[in-house]
Amino acid sequence: MLLFEQIINFHVFTPKIQTRAMVKSTVAGKPSAALLEAKRKAKLLKMQEQNQQEQVVKDIFHNAVIAQTMTQKPTGIVYDETMSQHRCLWDENHPERPERFIRVLERCKELQLIEHCKRIPSRRATKDEVLLLHSNEHYELLQQTSGVHDVAGMEDLSSKFDSIYIHPSTFELSLLATGSTIDLIENIINGNVQNGMAIIRPPGHHAMKAEFNGYCFFNNVAIAAQYALDILKLSKIMIVDWDIHHGQGTQRFFYNDQRVLYFSIHRFEHGTFWPNLKESDFDAIGYGNGLGYNFNVPLNKTKMGNGDYMAIFQQLLIPVAVEYQPELIIISAGYDAALGCPEGEMEVTPAFYPHMLSTLMKLSQSHVAVVLEGGYCLDSLAEGAALTLRTLLGGTCPRLVEKLDPPSEVVQDAILNCIFAHRSYWRSLQIQPIYTMEELNNVNPQPKLHKISRLFIGGKSLPARFPTRNTAPVIAPEIVEQNEKRLKYLKSETKLLSPQIRVCYVYDDLMLQHSNSFEEGHPEQPERIKRIHEMHQYYQLTERMKHLPTRTATTDEICLAHTRAHLNFIRRISDKDELQGMGEKYNSVYFHPKTFECATMAAGSVLQVVDKVLKGEARSGICIVRPPGHHAEPDVPHGFCIFNNVAIAAQYAIRDHGLNRVLIIDWDVHHGNGTQHIFESQSNVLYISIHRYDNGTFFPKCKDADYDVVGKGTGVGFNVNIPWNKKGMGDMEYVMAFQQLVMPIAYEFDPELVLVSAGFDAAIGDPLGGCKVTPEAYGLFTHWLSALAGGRIILCLEGGYNVHSISYAMTMCSKSLLGDPLPPIQANGNTIRGLSAAYTSCVETIQNCLSIQQRYWKCLVFNKCLPQFVSENNNEDFLAATMKNLDITTDEVKTRLDCENVADTEIALEPSGSKPKP
Repeated sequence: MLLFEQIINFHVFTPKIQTRAMVKSTVAGKPSAALLEAKRKAKLLKMQEQNQQEQVVKDIFHNAVIAQTMTQKPTGIVYDETMSQHRCLWDENHPERPERFIRVLERCKELQLIEHCKRIPSRRATKDEVLLLHSNEHYELLQQTSGVHDVAGMEDLSSKFDSIYIHPSTFELSLLATGSTIDLIENIINGNVQNGMAIIRPPGHHAMKAEFNGYCFFNNVAIAAQYALDILKLSKIMIVDWDIHHGQGTQRFFYNDQRVLYFSIHRFEHGTFWPNLKESDFDAIGYGNGLGYNFNVPLNKTKMGNGDYMAIFQQLLIPVAVEYQPELIIISAGYDAALGCPEGEMEVTPAFYPHMLSTLMKLSQSHVAVVLEGGYCLDSLAEGAALTLRTLLGGTCPRLVEKLDPPSEVVQDAILNCIFAHRSYWRSLQIQPIYTMEELNNVNPQPKLHKISRLFIGGKSLPARFPTRNTAPVIAPEIVEQNEKRLKYLKSETKLLSPQIRVCYVYDDLMLQHSNSFEEGHPEQPERIKRIHEMHQYYQLTERMKHLPTRTATTDEICLAHTRAHLNFIRRISDKDELQGMGEKYNSVYFHPKTFECATMAAGSVLQVVDKVLKGEARSGICIVRPPGHHAEPDVPHGFCIFNNVAIAAQYAIRDHGLNRVLIIDWDVHHGNGTQHIFESQSNVLYISIHRYDNGTFFPKCKDADYDVVGKGTGVGFNVNIPWNKKGMGDMEYVMAFQQLVMPIAYEFDPELVLVSAGFDAAIGDPLGGCKVTPEAYGLFTHWLSALAGGRIILCLEGGYNVHSISYAMTMCSKSLLGDPLPPIQANGNTIRGLSAAYTSCVETIQNCLSIQQRYWKCLVFNKCLPQFVSENNNEDFLAATMKNLDITTDEVKTRLDCENVADTEIALEPSGSKPKP
């Protein structure tokens, strides 16, 4: 008997590895509502206990202290040229062809990326490693195809699986892809590399326990994740699957395992798109201990673009990732959502993939592994993958050539449906208000009431034999030409800037001279900048940064933001006998004989950094200067501030460097009244301030700091206030403000320069602020902002009056800009005692801000009410649907909710039930 006949007979008579076409589905019974509710409460209690243990920190700056030794390690890369051998012998036009692998490598080499990586040798996975998740029969079936050159026989065997071809090298190369992925993960966790990319094939995320599927044989990412759990002893892994096809294989392996958070963004079209599964919809949220840890974002139309994906990241992925705090992030990186891909028919541009990746880069202590999956337009695949590797290496996110479109209505529905399905499990997903059945019946019109709807159409019935030839999708020639032209234009216009200097900085001891001679222990003291500089030296950062000489701002430059009378008044201050009385005439101001020299040096030094960055000689800058500036009005000193350093810098960038859009982010705990007033009538400067307000009772006690103050005249809509009305705001509250408001608006504005009024008086331990933001959180915010403006970001010190807090905080910002990993932030601090007053107030503030700012920013479309009456029973509803989809049939499984992963449990999974992959 021929070998291929033996293989086919082995396959046919081994029921545990039946294909989907041969399996009959069984509908599971509906679980008890009481059981589900009890399990949900037990899960939440367990999470709170875990969080409580995690929050025991002896020193509030413990994480910042240990960060001293956390420096950027090399980026790893693993690939093997033999992977180009895997190809379809009977269809030379098959989409999964060697050129996918070859073109990616060629583009990476062309950009000189691989030579900057640490090469990880490829190796084959062992059988035991594959059996961590796949069945023995699955392994042996593929093994028996190794070296078989009977083309007709192999095509016949392939036809028994959906969208599969088998080559004589497939078994060996599948082992090679899996083993290489495992070793990449192991090198990251063991500290040999910081992050890395596996450029491999065959892909893996569709491969199931006992079934080849969708070009995939062994599930590379899932096996590597299981290896990290079992062998490397990790306890929190996040898998982000941005391939256009749902990775149902990966989902099934970890569906009831809370140690793996699976997040997939995929084309669905109500089940009419491959793999045509109900379990790919938003209501498949996990099972047992994994309830709430499975996210599906189903895209129900084509032509989704950058703005749609950005909204998914900002509204769902990043808040949940920060709250989950994974130890490792693995990205199933398919590029078939990219512009030009005939399978995805989406419009994500290659230069946008760095922006998606960048949002995750500082989480999990920068332990990020990117593993190649799909992508079938060679131009967009090669460019997107290469720019992804460039981002792992620390390259800046390129400025997007095309403006972001606002999120489409279809993606709005998908995101809100997902939030609704998961909000019971995630504190970060509780921004949206809720509505009752009474409101649904009585409120008219209802534009803000989001309706939850489910529609599953599905694909055609399964064929007796899956097609093996001519499976490539057919796209009209004019569409192909249009996409090629657009891709060529985008590539030529995308600037991949790499300034020699990563971070420059200014500091001068002369700025220590300004001090309060009349009040001992005044909070705005010279020690502030001295200690920050010393901390930078202690962390050995100054030797990695370019020190720029300071200079004095000219009269003309100061008058960009201030009146000549104000300048002359400060210039004439010199008589010690009059200084105390003069200072008392103003709100929280003191004068010193050296005030004018120090204030003009602070402003001029910031301009030095602006010049260096805007001339392309440095990527970013840090300004360790005083006196601060953001309270200084055009004609009045105020709140420890003499001249408004950041306002002068913004005007200077516009006048002297010809910029059209400058973004100022002010995260000082006090509202920057001076900066707001200087720019409130301008549309070329967007001012966003996050500050404590306390209903107008917190300094500077100005009603202009409230959420409904949006600018004047042509500046209407370009002033964004995020006012906290409670003390105690911490990392999670600030993360929510950034992802709900700051980053969406900033991306829509598309600045050419980002200036940060970097006050650190919202930091934990500050005597004036009363908030709890950790130093590492400031580093995370800095990183997020650095994705804007091609990385041109400058931080300028404002307030902050605990010298320990500000020293650690600004140091974490500098480390972030230098590319170093950051410790995990304190994202779960309020869950122990339930929702704190600060958190509740935070949600109210964000809702108020959204209600006002959505008039001016098209990206802010998610401030809708979600139904309360369904969510009260959604656990039973969703879980019953999920069990039906997955066909979990044994009574044993229904009671074994403590099992660690699907691989350890006998679960009869319904076949994928898909139609052939187009």
